[in-house]
Amino acid sequence: MAKRLHYGTTAKLLHWVIVALLAVQYPIGWLMPDIHRGQSPGAAMTFHISFGIVILLLIVLRFIWRLTHPVAPESSLPPWQRLGSEVVHWMLYVLVLATTVSGWLFASFRGWAVSFFYIMPLPMLASDNAAAGKAIDGLHQAAEWSLLVLIGAHIAAALAHLLVFRSRVMQRMLPG
Repeated sequence: MAKRLHYGTTAKLLHWVIVALLAVQYPIGWLMPDIHRGQSPGAAMTFHISFGIVILLLIVLRFIWRLTHPVAPESSLPPWQRLGSEVVHWMLYVLVLATTVSGWLFASFRGWAVSFFYIMPLPMLASDNAAAGKAIDGLHQAAEWSLLVLIGAHIAAALAHLLVFRSRVMQRMLPG
């Protein structure tokens, strides 16, 4: 399968929708009140989990799309930047998957019956288990912070190519 030189409309759309959802997801997660054992999750948690499920579905679609519609690294980049770009992109997929799945597992280990935007109940991935919940919460937090740092590096690299190096690397993912 030949690699394309630019991202297609589907890849761009998935990328930017996931970006927008993450921009909503992080503030919801940070601003919602702590939910202690024995308390029911409220609207903020329902929306946080629901957006997480949407992000999970979209990142799986994006991953499949990337595998079936590969894009060649920018040929103007030095080899170390091409390799770094590939590594960062695959790490983004892994961390988004780890963050979303660990969040869903955390809710399950806490025994929370949550729904998808109050429309339908979400299946429990595990049974109530306080020790496992604490461990998976730590994994969820580590994944979300690692993802945030990697997103920051990704944005910094894109801006450096746009503003410092004046290359057309970023245009490959911009609409149009």
